[in-house]
Amino acid sequence: MKFLADENIDSQIVARLRIEGHDVAYIAELAAGISDEQVLAIANHEDRLLVTEDKDFGELVFRMQRSSHGVLLLRIAGLPSEIKANFVVQLIADHAGEMFRSFTVVTPQGIRIRQYGSAVKAGEKDIDGFFDCKNACLHYHAEMISTIPK
Repeated sequence: MKFLADENIDSQIVARLRIEGHDVAYIAELAAGISDEQVLAIANHEDRLLVTEDKDFGELVFRMQRSSHGVLLLRIAGLPSEIKANFVVQLIADHAGEMFRSFTVVTPQGIRIRQYGSAVKAGEKDIDGFFDCKNACLHYHAEMISTIPK
């Protein structure tokens, strides 16, 4: 699978994805400091799923309706890099087919995968402020995530 890792992603996650055979371009190695719009443009131009810790990509994709091949937003700060890397690799192994043209959010509470253009119920929001439709989102609680201290 092809990924573009934003510069805020731990290098250990990038290295682990590469070891697992994924094609990973890393903004920290290519063009550190570029804008979010430029990062998204590179991901689109190269047909890559964006891996980031930056919530601003939700704004770009949903509110501003920017095109994207998919975004994986990691909201699991505070965990050791090795645990994050292991979890990301397992998440991709389990859900790679669902991540294309989707916005995936990983939090200590679980994983939500929302496909672009999915219907939403009026007034419903999830914990991160993204509108959430129960039929469009997959809720997945990994054993590793449930051990994160709150």
